[in-house]
Amino acid sequence: MDTKPRPRKRRCDTRHVIYIVQRDQDTYIGVTVVDQGRVAASVNRRWLKHVNRAQRENLAWRLCDAIRLHGPENFTVQVMEVVRGKTPAHQRERELIALHKPNLNTHVLHKS
Repeated sequence: MDTKPRPRKRRCDTRHVIYIVQRDQDTYIGVTVVDQGRVAASVNRRWLKHVNRAQRENLAWRLCDAIRLHGPENFTVQVMEVVRGKTPAHQRERELIALHKPNLNTHVLHKS
């Protein structure tokens, strides 16, 4: 008889939060995993990653360009929905992007 403990099966129903970043007419919709059940902290952590990337990397992303141009303090970040499961969360994010048509969810080509 095998007495070794089996590794825990990875959960596939973790909660994800869909959030919106806004400044005037500029909007961005994103999704991130909820860490330790703390929705607001998870969204704040993800926003800080966006800000860090905008400040440290020269990414050709409209969101990064907007953060660099206007400053992160001029944006608001709000929770839109909490969804259980990675696949349903990403599907719902795509639906919300199609519905709201956020202008900062697209990439741009930087001029050299």
